Amino acid sequence: MQTKNEELEQYAYIASHDLQEPLRTVNSFMEKLKMNYADQLDDKALQYIHYATDGAKRMKQIVQDLLLYSRINASTAEIDKVSLNAILADYIDMRRKLIADKKAEIKYNNLPELNSLKVPITQIFHCLVDNAIKYTRVDVAPIVEIEALDKEEFWQFSIKDNGLGIEERFFEKVFVIFQRLHNRSEYEGTGIGLAIAKRSVEFLGGEIWIESKVGEESTFYFTILKTTNQ
Repeated sequence: MQTKNEELEQYAYIASHDLQEPLRTVNSFMEKLKMNYADQLDDKALQYIHYATDGAKRMKQIVQDLLLYSRINASTAEIDKVSLNAILADYIDMRRKLIADKKAEIKYNNLPELNSLKVPITQIFHCLVDNAIKYTRVDVAPIVEIEALDKEEFWQFSIKDNGLGIEERFFEKVFVIFQRLHNRSEYEGTGIGLAIAKRSVEFLGGEIWIESKVGEESTFYFTILKTTNQ
């Protein structure tokens, strides 16, 4: 398993390096084309340039997401005391514009500290809260409620939203890398966030699952050991 993980990381690194260079070339020449010949191009030609640059940007994001996904099991950081309250405070500060634009409310109180690895835990919370804020109903401000339940050897967390909801038949599909339930024109992204969350939870020895009511709410549950042994 370790060999396979190392091979995946090596492949993703090579793909990241080799694919991003031609993508930069595409963007560079499209920008030069638009800058130097915009007055000679009609609206249809300018639209084609936009499609090319937008496609290159999306491909670059996919490559970067793949690299991030491949590195989840390669954490070399030492186990440390991780404050979940601090992680969420940092998240709110980092996403303050999005939260303000969406009029989102994130509720949590006195979450525990864990003896664990900070990077995968941060990825879990960031991906799941991003998901909760992103998939909202029209004219409904997102409300995200985060709770922790003490289960002796591990903590069980829940992240509940008041968004679109998910049909039960898609409960497994949403965790598959690059799988999307919605059109890209409706919601941006590559469809990797929940896959990263799942991989991170399992890397820490936990489990993740969903409960949902379509058109009303979704709750993502996951467990993390109180002390991670790496």
